[in-house]
Amino acid sequence: MEKRKMAKMSKISEMRPSPIRKMFEMSIGMNNVVNFSLGEPNFVTPENIREAAVMSIRRGDTHYDSNAGMRELREAVAKKLKEYDKVSYDPDEVVITASGMEAIYLTMLAILDPGDEIIVSDPCYVNYMDQARMVGATPVCVPVREENGFNFDLNELESAITSKTKAIMINSPMNPTGGVATKEILEGIAKLAQKYDIFVIFDEVYKYLLYDGLEFFDIARFPGMKERTIIVDSFSKTYAMTGWRVGYIASSAEIAGKIPKIHEEILCCVPTFTQYACIEALTNGDDSIRKMNASYAERRDLIYKGINQIKGLSCIKPNGAFYVFMNIKQTGMTSEEFSMSLLRDVGVVTSPGSGFGRSGEGYVRLSYATSKENIEEGLKRVARFMKQHQTD
Repeated sequence: MEKRKMAKMSKISEMRPSPIRKMFEMSIGMNNVVNFSLGEPNFVTPENIREAAVMSIRRGDTHYDSNAGMRELREAVAKKLKEYDKVSYDPDEVVITASGMEAIYLTMLAILDPGDEIIVSDPCYVNYMDQARMVGATPVCVPVREENGFNFDLNELESAITSKTKAIMINSPMNPTGGVATKEILEGIAKLAQKYDIFVIFDEVYKYLLYDGLEFFDIARFPGMKERTIIVDSFSKTYAMTGWRVGYIASSAEIAGKIPKIHEEILCCVPTFTQYACIEALTNGDDSIRKMNASYAERRDLIYKGINQIKGLSCIKPNGAFYVFMNIKQTGMTSEEFSMSLLRDVGVVTSPGSGFGRSGEGYVRLSYATSKENIEEGLKRVARFMKQHQTD
């Protein structure tokens, strides 16, 4: 019994606190801070989506529904995937989840066994690694570099594949770097997945957040890839619905058939009235997406230009999402030292890159899902901080 307890404790002890939440929590109670830490839109959920939930509650839609999610919502997801992703799914191949994070966890529970390996990028969204450990699998980190637009190097990726590799995790557009996987890179990954008979978990939570006319490409579009791709997505970023906690999984019927049973053991089902809100989002949310994305594009240009005008700092222009991965290597500080000092000295909250993986050292993530006024004020403070640092 004692050995089992120790094994469980060891697995939990490997989980690291989120660097995003750590910095955010430190800033609570501080006056006059500018927050670039959270990847949360500063927009309120569009009114028509909120009203759909209100009307649902007034109708009395407050009861259990299917473990897989409401049929009407699954049909709407399948329709949108065909229109935008250009991949055809039957509603029975879609499962509604309590957030994109739960979608990832349910997927790992469904396809990973203890001892399996899953390849993730380094840096990456840190929850990937911890969720893999929670199911007894081992995350294997493959560096993605600034000079390659934070894309995988296919030779390095193939070198990381072993007999234990069960899946590759792809996040495109990417948190924390804003990088977008090119069609050529995705095609290379698809060939590796088929060559070594492994799954691809495709996290497309930022898929609508693309700039400069860049088009989204879903890896499931390649021949032979739909049956080995598990798409995970969320309504949080696209529709400014972070507090609603709704996401989904789209996959082959074989995998999708396993998920509802697992979901039943964890949550049973997603609240009905929030699902009605998501139906409205998918059906009548395109105008809101365009308006919010136009604002994000302006903010991206503002923060990209501002950072590169500050001596000692730089960043490449993000192609997607709402993050910049700022290069701080010239400062001589570690990413945690830089973020801590920036918060303490000038009241700017950022996320140290080292929290996203070893290859994130030397970088700091800034989210520009905030107002232009905050971005302008934050950049002024960062410039002042750097000037002070350079004269010390």
